[in-house]
Amino acid sequence: MEKYTKYFFNNIRKKLDEWEAASTIAHEEVYRFIHSMAGSASILGLHKIGERARELMDQHTEKEERTWTIAEVKEELFDIIEYCYHYEEGISEVEVFPGKQSRAGEEPVVLIIDDDTTFLMYMKEELENIGWYVVPIANPEKAVMSYYDVRPDCAIIDIYMNGTNGFEVLDFFKKKLKQQFIPTVMVSVDNSKEIRMKSYQMGADDFIRKPFELDEFIVRVKRQMERKKQMDELVLIDELTHVYNRKYLNQAYAQVQSDWARNGDSYSVAVLDIDHFKKVNDQYGHLVGDMVLKQFATHLKSETRIQDIVFRFGGEEFVILFPTTSLKEAYTFVDTIRKSFAQYVFREGEGFSCTFSAGVAEISNPTKPFDTWLELADNALYEAKNSGRNNVKIDCKANIHTPQKIIKIAIVDDDPIIRTVMKDIVSKLPSEHHVQYDIQSFNDGVSFLQSDWHGESPCLVILDGVMPKMDGLEVLENLRKGDDSDRYKVLMLTSRKSERDISRSLQLGADDYMTKPFKLLELEARLGQMLKRMR
Repeated sequence: MEKYTKYFFNNIRKKLDEWEAASTIAHEEVYRFIHSMAGSASILGLHKIGERARELMDQHTEKEERTWTIAEVKEELFDIIEYCYHYEEGISEVEVFPGKQSRAGEEPVVLIIDDDTTFLMYMKEELENIGWYVVPIANPEKAVMSYYDVRPDCAIIDIYMNGTNGFEVLDFFKKKLKQQFIPTVMVSVDNSKEIRMKSYQMGADDFIRKPFELDEFIVRVKRQMERKKQMDELVLIDELTHVYNRKYLNQAYAQVQSDWARNGDSYSVAVLDIDHFKKVNDQYGHLVGDMVLKQFATHLKSETRIQDIVFRFGGEEFVILFPTTSLKEAYTFVDTIRKSFAQYVFREGEGFSCTFSAGVAEISNPTKPFDTWLELADNALYEAKNSGRNNVKIDCKANIHTPQKIIKIAIVDDDPIIRTVMKDIVSKLPSEHHVQYDIQSFNDGVSFLQSDWHGESPCLVILDGVMPKMDGLEVLENLRKGDDSDRYKVLMLTSRKSERDISRSLQLGADDYMTKPFKLLELEARLGQMLKRMR
């Protein structure tokens, strides 16, 4: 029976490959194929496939006058193709990825820098089992850029690595990112007093000797991440409103400058001021005034996106930094917030409402000081107040435009079933207003490398490890040889059980990897994390 089941799946692959090469497919051919699956699947015990094929047969007749495109066929047969994937890979449809299913990309992020790929693979598997997201880096030279991209909650750095001393990496982090508190933990087989003292002298937050007990390691790293959260709240969070205070503005702007240098995206800033706030204090007292400020901050946090940053600048004045957002988009966001806040009723006495005025400016050149853009937004705010308050004005000197950031997503796999399932998952991933995903499938590595499609845009490559013509590792190696290799984020997929292949992919600079069979929910979580870094 197993021989015939294998033949059944191979026949589906063969037919999908054949149809992908055709411009159109005759309806009669599609109907006969569904009819064939309906008969064969149930005999082989593939009951869900057989039932779905019979449902499709009931929706069509053999003599319909129409032709199909491959996209229409894949959409029509998607349930069957997905069933095929589940059956072949032996995955239960009710299984979920531990720690990922309800996190929406917000799990703690740990960056591990170590040239021992066996250690990286072990730590990645164990820590992701408890719900952390692990970014393994085998090449210390890549660690610096990854630190900016990933923005980890904690960094784990091995002291002895080929060609690079872990202390050099630590020194770079502490000097370049001294405004940010991101805990660093040094690990080493060398437990000498000299090494431990040097780690702490250079700013490491902890030192853990290899080998270590995993449960103790987790407790110590978790403690560092909790310290980071507490310190952020103590130093950078406004005590009354629980949004960032103005001390965090320079740090946030430094990140904007770093992102802009690499991506060239548009950024915007808004200054908001509650109208006639002094009257609230005079009429209801300062305790009620504080309540209004807290509710205003809560409203701003709830109505902005996860990447937007809200600050209390002072008194009743607030600032919102909008990453990768055009002036027109920022104006729309702020005006929507203005309208909804005006509807809120504060239940004091007979009840009252508040409004705010705002000014918005685009950060067109982040090499200039942040005060440059703050002043433009502030000028627009005064214009809003002079125009009767309760409105939003933009920097009148700006040219309104709505750039769209394109992120290419390439699916490189020789299996048409995998390509179809992957494309469906990727097409349903959430994106921001300013981001557009351009998705293409390739059935071998050669056609992907030779394609002009990926051009100069950022590109996420979902790359199968085993393919005809050119191995996935060869494709990865070619990508990393290019001058623009940082433009590519690579998720390696492999059905191989050999740790040597995973190790090689890490050494070549893969950004993440998954071993087949994988759960589709796990794939969705990984892709979401990687795209979040690219946005």
